[in-house]
Amino acid sequence: MLHYYLPGMLPFDSQVTDSFFRWWVVHLWVEGVWELIMGGILSFLLIKLTGVDREVIEKWLYVIVGLTFLSGVLGTGHHYYYIGVNKIWLIVGGIFSALEPLAFLAMALFAVNMYRKGEKKHPNKLALYWTLGAAIVSFVGAGLLGFAHTLPQTNLYTHGTLVTAMHGHLAFWGAYAMIVLAIISYSLPNMTGRKLYDSARGRMAFWFSNIGMIGMTVAFGVAGVAQVYLERKMKMEFMEVQKEIEVHFYVLILCATLFTVGITLYIIDFYKHGRPTDEALEA
Repeated sequence: MLHYYLPGMLPFDSQVTDSFFRWWVVHLWVEGVWELIMGGILSFLLIKLTGVDREVIEKWLYVIVGLTFLSGVLGTGHHYYYIGVNKIWLIVGGIFSALEPLAFLAMALFAVNMYRKGEKKHPNKLALYWTLGAAIVSFVGAGLLGFAHTLPQTNLYTHGTLVTAMHGHLAFWGAYAMIVLAIISYSLPNMTGRKLYDSARGRMAFWFSNIGMIGMTVAFGVAGVAQVYLERKMKMEFMEVQKEIEVHFYVLILCATLFTVGITLYIIDFYKHGRPTDEALEA
């Protein structure tokens, strides 16, 4: 992971060279590192929560790892389209960016199939919600919405608009935040000795945060499409366009508030049940 960060820290006189290596930091640690970590955590949770045989999950994991490296590394090229590098990246980035959703699709199918095959009915339903949710939301946010604007012909218009924010928010929520909340939800009862696997507050935290994030994503998407049309096709000034799409930001604030309520409920649940019992301390 370190060798991806180092080039991004080096100073370059050329903006093109600087941008070229900056995307090693921004993109490759996602597609080359974190996706593998996510797959590992997902596998661990599914083994524990569903009871599916480890050998079955390992086979799926090999598929995910293969798809991740096949598409993710050269898929970095979709950041190189219009920054001044060789035009070959239009072809390379376009082809491999089209393959990138496959890794996330494999994760989603992997999680759902393991859940269906699992014979073990683990009482920790909240951890299961967050686990399956992470796989599905990351596929939609990182896979489908990422693909929606990474083809060269589309990215020519959407680059640097709120369409990017639409993809970024749901991708980060599914691929990073939800999987972390899933492992916390699973490990906390085991570490503290408090077998509080399910609660109304926990379920509300899950649904409020996800509904809020989906609402934010839709608001970003609608505003982004309008921005693309008004700026790139109608040639309107940036600030004029911001005024035209202002109503979508009010929707965004409402959805963000609902999302914040959900996260607050999760944090309250965490602190309320986060202290270990006397038995757990003695153990």
